[in-house]
Amino acid sequence: MDKIDFYNAKLRYETDSWDLSEAISNGDNVIAIDTRATEVYDIEHIPTAINIPHRTMTPETTAHLDKSKTYVSYCDGIGCNASTKGALKLAEFGFTVKELLGGLDWWIRDGYETHGKNAKAGKEIVCGC
Repeated sequence: MDKIDFYNAKLRYETDSWDLSEAISNGDNVIAIDTRATEVYDIEHIPTAINIPHRTMTPETTAHLDKSKTYVSYCDGIGCNASTKGALKLAEFGFTVKELLGGLDWWIRDGYETHGKNAKAGKEIVCGC
């Protein structure tokens, strides 16, 4: 794989908080999927995200998902691989999937709103990218 192919693949399979937020705001065909345990999802998660813990993902538990959508898997952050495990399973089941860089940690650091028991209000975000 050359460097152009590498970076194209990276952008095809990963996304960042800004791009996910824009996609959600614009009503794009994207669904955030929290791959952590339900107990931590209930504490704090990305607004509009659905929760399917990677450990419970099977063809049966994902059968209700629309395969025409792109799913963005996330977990706590770079120290957690639940999003990678979830993305792999979703891909194996035939879904289009990306992984959120930095997970919920970078989403919060970037200043985006969260929902759940420890919900945080978002701040005005200006992309410097």
